[in-house]
Amino acid sequence: MTERYDAIVVGVGGMGSAAVADLAARGVDVLGLERYDIPHEMGSSHGNSRIIRRVQAERPAYVPLIDRAYERWHELEESVDERLLHRTGSIHASRAGEGAFEDARAACLEHDVEHEVLDAAALAERFPGYELPEEYMAVHQADGGFLDPEACIVAQVARAHANGAEIRARERVLDWRATADGVRVRTEKGTYAGDDLVVTAGAWAGATVPALRDVLVPERRVMAWLQPRHPSRFAPGTFPVFTVDTPRGHYYGFPVYDVPGFKFGRSPRLPEVVDPDEMSREPTIQEEELLRGFAEEYFPAGAGPTMRLKTCMITNSPDGDFVLDTLGGDENVHVAAGFSGNGFKFASVVGEVLADLVVDGESDLQLDAFSLDRF
Repeated sequence: MTERYDAIVVGVGGMGSAAVADLAARGVDVLGLERYDIPHEMGSSHGNSRIIRRVQAERPAYVPLIDRAYERWHELEESVDERLLHRTGSIHASRAGEGAFEDARAACLEHDVEHEVLDAAALAERFPGYELPEEYMAVHQADGGFLDPEACIVAQVARAHANGAEIRARERVLDWRATADGVRVRTEKGTYAGDDLVVTAGAWAGATVPALRDVLVPERRVMAWLQPRHPSRFAPGTFPVFTVDTPRGHYYGFPVYDVPGFKFGRSPRLPEVVDPDEMSREPTIQEEELLRGFAEEYFPAGAGPTMRLKTCMITNSPDGDFVLDTLGGDENVHVAAGFSGNGFKFASVVGEVLADLVVDGESDLQLDAFSLDRF
């Protein structure tokens, strides 16, 4: 017999775990399906830390989302009595007159976000781990920091379980189809029926939803953890998370947390597009050397021996903005995908939005900028 649920969520990572938890909290009989472990290292929601920042230079539509996301993360922390959001402050830096600095300063002024402007010398004096070139300028915003993605997922799943949700890991979805009374989802282990379907499958969302196949592009990224030569300079209390634009490219990083090493990564100008099922998960020596070169130039006190290298994926949309919508023609199929390397910080509010779409058919938050039909 086919088991039936009010809603089925495909993918229980950052977004899916929040969606399952919020649906269960509203009394929805919800099933979560995850092809890997919970949590796991195969997608986008792993690696011990993910940046959260009040500064949203991408577009105004993100501002109410990030405000609500902060509220929801704090609510989750209170519900599980665990610290999930670590406030370090955030730095946006680049050469004066260009890049991350100018974009961040403009966004702070436009949206009345409290901030400070620091030159390279003032930045290094306050946060000695930073040794940026003298022509660099930085925006410091005190509310920035990082989330522990694995701990966040575990907390959401615990909340979901407490409210009666059923979550099945190690169960890959093979396909789904619309039916006269909802949807039917077929996995390696069984078939499930539901009134609504929520797809939060990350890099696999395009393979799961045909309407997304030509929209979403999975990309491979590499993160490095290096031993700091001066550990005290890279502790959470003394080292803000950062976004730095350089002639080498766009970089982002974190203080030492949970595992040894100063962590940072790079957004390449030429993305490495991958098949998520075939992607090489082993970083190369060349990738390690590229990342090390950045640290030696901009954060030399953190450029000690390699502690760790990890690959992950992001999934880009054509314009770099989210897809957060109900499918046209399928009023009971909802998608959250294409987070373009900017998503995890929003997971708490994305779960709420998806629950709104399932339960109410709409959200109080403005979602026009994230509609699928914009493509």
